[in-house]
Amino acid sequence: MGLVSTTSQSLTTQIPSTTAPSAPNRSARASCWASRDAFFACLDANNITDSIKDAEGANRVCAKENEILGRDCAASWRRVMEFNKKQTLERLKAEGARPMPDGLGPPKGPAGA
Repeated sequence: MGLVSTTSQSLTTQIPSTTAPSAPNRSARASCWASRDAFFACLDANNITDSIKDAEGANRVCAKENEILGRDCAASWRRVMEFNKKQTLERLKAEGARPMPDGLGPPKGPAGA
């Protein structure tokens, strides 16, 4: 008894090409990165440092940006971005970084508001 099937059907014919994921091209990656930057800018503008822990707040104030991010980026990319951001925040905390006092963070809202 072996682990290999004795049928003549190949693996490529078992998975329809329409469901097989394709690698993103340069313009798709650039679009994803722009969407990511807009989403993170919205989070920063609203002092949300963890969009997973504060999902309710992130969804309330950055819903449009999150929707665009979901459209432009594969789900696996979004998980990687969140993981990287969390790792960076943990590294900064371990290095002694502290949250900025109120009023000293990134600007809120449009310039001059």
